[in-house]
Order: sequence, then structure tokens, then C-alpha cells
Amino acid sequence: MEDQRGYDREEIFSKKVKAGKRTYFFDIKSTRANDFYLTITESKRRVNGESFTYEKHKIFLYKEDFFKFVEALNETVNHVKNELMPEFDFEQFEQEETEIKDELKWE
Repeated sequence: MEDQRGYDREEIFSKKVKAGKRTYFFDIKSTRANDFYLTITESKRRVNGESFTYEKHKIFLYKEDFFKFVEALNETVNHVKNELMPEFDFEQFEQEETEIKDELKWE
């Protein structure tokens, strides 16, 4: 991938999550100064006549914000699970090959 100035940014790690009509990509990339950041991309396939295109939305997350982001995500998901939809069985969406925990952990 290239940044605005045409420099390639090395991809260090990538995780793809398919979710219905959407796919999410979690990519760790490096800067020229050997620092790291995370991009979260949502990709939706759109039919365009007889072909298709992809609509993408991207979030850049920097290391100093990782903890705050994970904490807010946990709190938000737990609010939906425990306060808004306590009767709903969220475990039905777990994938057998992936160990999913009730909360993300920042270690």
C-alpha cells in the first residue's frame, strides 16, 4: 500500500473477518520510523450492473490509542449484550475454530 507521498507501507500482520455481506480487515503496518499502527477496513461488495465494486471505509488506530479503543469496544459490546439485549444468545455466532472470549483482553 502507498501513502499520500507514494511511499509503500509494509504490512506486518493481517487478519480477515468475513461477516455476511461485509469483510473486515485488521492490518498492522509500519511507518518509515519503524513504528506500528493498525488499520481497520470495512469492505462491502456492491453490484454495479453486471459487475461489482467494493466500497471501503478505513480507520487508522495508533499504538497510544490501542488500550482506550479496546476498552471502549468492550464497554459498548457489553452494554448491548447485558443491557439492551440480555435475552439474545450471542454465542450462536461463535465459530467453532475460533476461540472467542466474552471480552477482549489487553495484556
